[in-house]
Amino acid sequence: MVTFLPSRPGRLADVPSFDRSIGGAESNVACALAAAGHRARWVGRVGTDGFGDHLIREIAAHGVDTSRVGRDPDRPTGVYFRTATDRSTDAHEVVYYRRGSAASAMSPATVPAAALAGTRVLHLSGITAALSDDCLALMRRLTARRPGRPLVSFDVNHRPGLWRVPGGGRILLDLARGADLVFVGEDEAADAWGVEGAEAIRAALPEPAAVVVKRGADGAVEYARTGFGTAPLTGVYDGATDTTDTAGTVTGEPAPVVEIAAPVGAGDAFAAGYLSALLRALPARDRLRHGHLMAAAALTVPGDVAVPPATGHADRLAALADDAWGTLRLGPGWTTAGEEEGHAP
Repeated sequence: MVTFLPSRPGRLADVPSFDRSIGGAESNVACALAAAGHRARWVGRVGTDGFGDHLIREIAAHGVDTSRVGRDPDRPTGVYFRTATDRSTDAHEVVYYRRGSAASAMSPATVPAAALAGTRVLHLSGITAALSDDCLALMRRLTARRPGRPLVSFDVNHRPGLWRVPGGGRILLDLARGADLVFVGEDEAADAWGVEGAEAIRAALPEPAAVVVKRGADGAVEYARTGFGTAPLTGVYDGATDTTDTAGTVTGEPAPVVEIAAPVGAGDAFAAGYLSALLRALPARDRLRHGHLMAAAALTVPGDVAVPPATGHADRLAALADDAWGTLRLGPGWTTAGEEEGHAP
């Protein structure tokens, strides 16, 4: 989508102007991974309008492969407006204009197998499932367990305002059960599924090889099968059909204290940081810490997409002793302060 960011805090009715930016859960993750040095492709659909031109140009400028983005001559590019306040507060407003958009016309027919060729990780969002019946059919196909698929990563991203029919929470739970790796907020699991607490969330999702429960300022916890993430990922994820091994490990990591510039984009950034570390076969503690660091990069800039810290900088912070990590404070500009450039393979 094209995102319109308010020029000042306040109700949408009172904000006089907006700045144009790019937005969308999957493209945010792709941009952050590309900026961290990974190869990333965004598969989506936009209109043959100026907003579609803008999205493709800007996402490609972040280093993302946009060659598989479809253009719809009959439907417009989706847009949304939001306020500057935290989405967890009653003052936060979001207005979506996505019904009938080009993205809502995605379906199994618009995403051929060739679009996913050479993929090690396929990252999906629950937002897409809410857009239309065709989008839901696409998501069901992509999360169906089959031999030879890449690791399927699924961010629940429960957005009640997008669902046109009741039962969106149950649909998201079914999709999550088909994934290999699930990201879900503790608060959204309670809202969507009536499930309280990290352990109960894992119990509700026994099928994925790993479930990462985000707990806001309290950090995150990973529940994973033994051996998850210890080997470099290939184009085929060997654990995709293994739903019998319920034993595993539990790893929790607190989040650093962050001076917040804008409370948006952190969830997508966390997923990107975690996936970057997973692609590098880093251990669970470092996966969670890299997720927190990428989220901190997003929280300390106004827009949804931030320049990540250089790999060497992030690796040094992730390697801090527990007591030093627990006292970490990050504010605007921390990603570039005195650090050399570096990239992940």
